[in-house]
This record gives sequence, C-alpha cells and structure tokens, in this order.
Amino acid sequence: MSAVSDVIRTRVDAGSGALVGYLPVGFPTFEESVDAAVAIAQSGVDVIELGLPYSDPVMDGPVIQKATQQALARGFRLSHGFEAVRRITEQVQTPVLLMTYWNPVLSYGVERFADDLVSAGGAGLITPDLIPDEGEEWLVASERTGLDRVFLAAPSSSDARLKRAVEVSRGFVYAVSTMGITGARSDVDSAARGLVARLRDAGVENTCVGLGISTAQQVREVLEYADGAIVGSALVTALSTGGVEAVARVAADLATGTSAPA
Repeated sequence: MSAVSDVIRTRVDAGSGALVGYLPVGFPTFEESVDAAVAIAQSGVDVIELGLPYSDPVMDGPVIQKATQQALARGFRLSHGFEAVRRITEQVQTPVLLMTYWNPVLSYGVERFADDLVSAGGAGLITPDLIPDEGEEWLVASERTGLDRVFLAAPSSSDARLKRAVEVSRGFVYAVSTMGITGARSDVDSAARGLVARLRDAGVENTCVGLGISTAQQVREVLEYADGAIVGSALVTALSTGGVEAVARVAADLATGTSAPA
C-alpha cells in the first residue's frame, strides 16, 4: 500500500492528475517551513515534497540552493526534518515525502532513518542522487517499513535504467525535465513527453514530471501526459518574498491546473 500512489490514482481517476509541491525544511525559519507546508496542503497540493537541506545540493537550482543554504546557516539538523514531518502530518492528511541526498541517510544510518521517518508519519523518500543499482540498503529498509521510494528518470537514461527504476520505485517515478517559456519550450516539452512515454512502455504505474514548472498552465500541460506535476522553485520564491500567505496563494493558483477538463 502507498498513500502517495493512492492520492495520485484518485486524482488521475477523477480525470486530471496530482500536484506535488516542494519546500525545504528550515526556510525561512523552522516554524515558517512547517506553516508553509501545511498551507500549501490546505491550498490544493496533493503530495508534499519536503527537502532536507544539504551542503552540496548539486541537483538543485539557484532558488532552492539559496534557501537550503540559509536553513543550514540557521542551524538545521537532520532531526528537524523528522520533527517537521511530525508537525505537518498532525495537521493535514496530505502525504509527506522527504527529498534528500543519500549521504545524510548513510551517515544517520539507513535502518534508523527509515524507522524515524515512519514514526514521524512520513510516506517515503525521494533520493535524487541514488540509483537503484546502488540502493540495496534502502530497498531493504523501505520494504521492511513500507515507505515509498521515488527514484529519478531522465531523457538520457537507458531503457534498462528506466525499467529498473520502474521496477523498484513505489509511489511514483520522478521524471526529470525542464519547462520554460523560451523558444526551446516545444523541444523541452517534447523531451518530457517522450520520457513519460518510455516510462509507460516500461510499465510505470505513476510518473510525475518535475523541474522548472511554475504556472497553472504548465501544470495543466504536464497533466495531459503525466500523472503528476512537481513544483518547487515557484513555491520557494513565493515563501521567500511574501511569506506563508504568499506561498498559499501561489499553491492555490497552481492547483487550478489540476482541474479536470469540463
């Protein structure tokens, strides 16, 4: 059973798809990060992706890097991630996935990390720098605890790598793409559609597209071919410039992109 998958399938079966919203723990402060996550859930986000700040966020864009570095400078500790999950899940039913680079999990202890995440009410992990072939410890721990495990897939991934990601992921497969408003937009969108089609051919149950999605229209376009749209930087920017009220407004606007067609 997967709470994340259940939410996504419910949205897809209703004729649309899911909105996944990313925010980092500890930004601008710990309390505000919890309040912001609760606010986006109450404003229409279907799944929360809660990022754990890390000193070498090689796969994050500049907006998220700046936010996570600020959280680290304010004294973020890994235990704050579990506390944030606990505080959020006490207030809303929206499933919470932690997004984390793999080294902090190894340092903490894989089995201990899994147990503490379950105890906090978390749904699972998104692991951007962990490939399935190197994730045996996490596969074992997540199987024991029932946590979701979200692996990434990219247009450059081989068919064999995509198939493996589909086989071992639970919740959804994170399809990495780039959306934008430049002249290359059509090419980028074509790459995302092609990747999702390849994941379908590999037997994926749920796949969500992320990186660069920032408007309700882009959410709507992604949901024409994917099961979910992942938004991060647009929410972090709103939180940075306007606080919890602003991020709630942006989340509500993005959620209009998940409305089923008339």
